[in-house]
Amino acid sequence: MIFHSLGYIGFLAIVFAIYWSLGTRAQNRLLLLASWFFYGAAHPVYLSLLLAVTLTDYSSARLIVLKPHRKRLFLIVSLLVDFGLLCVFKYFGFFSDNVVALLRTLGWNAGELTFQILLPVGISFYVFQSSAYVIDTYRGRVQPTNDFLDYALFVSFFPQLVAGPIERASHLLGILQSPRRIDAARFQGAFLLLLWGFFLKLVVADNAAAICNRLFSIEATQFPLLWAGVFAFGVQIYADFWAYSTIARGSARLLGIDLVHNFDHPYSATSPAEFWRRWHISLSTWFRDYVYIPLGGSRGGIAMECRNLLATFALSGLWHGASWNFIIWGIYHGILVSGQRLLENRGWWKNRSMNGWIRMGKWLATFVLIHIGWLFFREHNSDYLWRYLRLDPFDGPTLLHWQGGLQEVLVVGVYALPLWLAPVAQSWWERSGQWRIGQLPGIGQFSLTLAAALGLFVLILILGNDVSSDFIYFQF
Repeated sequence: MIFHSLGYIGFLAIVFAIYWSLGTRAQNRLLLLASWFFYGAAHPVYLSLLLAVTLTDYSSARLIVLKPHRKRLFLIVSLLVDFGLLCVFKYFGFFSDNVVALLRTLGWNAGELTFQILLPVGISFYVFQSSAYVIDTYRGRVQPTNDFLDYALFVSFFPQLVAGPIERASHLLGILQSPRRIDAARFQGAFLLLLWGFFLKLVVADNAAAICNRLFSIEATQFPLLWAGVFAFGVQIYADFWAYSTIARGSARLLGIDLVHNFDHPYSATSPAEFWRRWHISLSTWFRDYVYIPLGGSRGGIAMECRNLLATFALSGLWHGASWNFIIWGIYHGILVSGQRLLENRGWWKNRSMNGWIRMGKWLATFVLIHIGWLFFREHNSDYLWRYLRLDPFDGPTLLHWQGGLQEVLVVGVYALPLWLAPVAQSWWERSGQWRIGQLPGIGQFSLTLAAALGLFVLILILGNDVSSDFIYFQF
């Protein structure tokens, strides 16, 4: 059941209608049943994996508190089950193929392994969310809940189950165990979030995807057209994932639950490190708290810090997919952030320089470097990737190719205008807009909400791409 489908809208409407007629505990039971139905409707067998992770981590967290002298054992059992399932279902094929290739390189006559496993949707997300709960319990940062059904809902809450944001128990579990309410303002805000998410997906992401796919499949043999395609993919993946997170937040808010923000205008970043503080925030902070800091973080000098950054980003790349291009993409970003830290360590990248043309130059350099990385992210075929990287901007492209590339960039740029204007709109809202609208009478606020909703709906009908696709992060 995909978010931008009539089936999901009907499903959400039914849950909403029943939900607000119930008390808190009954609401949670309804949400749990709805979440299990949402996840298991397409592939019921994978619901058993979700239940296995839920039961293992609930029990492990309880045992860590009840038997503290053996808490390390319970933590290890939990992590082995969680990441064992993740490795088998997501990485078995990748590792087996590479082992076979290595053995053949060494002269062994290794046969093909034809055992294929379908990747369960969302397993990377709910494994990370559930394992963080056990680790935080082990560290004494959260107290485990006694209510298994509440914990099961925390792991499987349907708006954020299959593609995040990756929640922490200290935030989401506390909300689930507290009374919720809905009023006109929250309902209007949730409704606008849903429409904004549909707009980002159907108008921005899917139109950018159509251009990107055409350029990569037909015309990406010339430098200008290739990088126009990369720019289109940068717009596509940002709008696509932001759309999912926005629809998730809107769905949850209709149920009186606020999910964490997953994006903070990442393409306005002026450094690679700042980009990662703004992009997929829930995943970035997960790797920071559970990988980077335990490895030593910034302790031990700049060399150790760079080592820890490279290891963390390599694992982050592997999290995205069982393919070498994702690992290379992660290492590439590790090199970017490590390089930034080296420049800062030498005094070449200081905040006092963040003004005027220097700030613009840093933004442009960051934007270009991030989009170079998107080429690694998108292209799984190493032969094509190597061919793309070897394209010469001065040998082959004609004026017509450059004009075509510029034209494609301009078209994508028009679709992407909402992404560029969003930081300006947010700044106005935080500075004075929220206060000004709050001064209007109720009918005035409702009229503005209705006008915005109708505007988004009309734009979706007029500009929405006829051929929509699944969300990119569903595959992770």
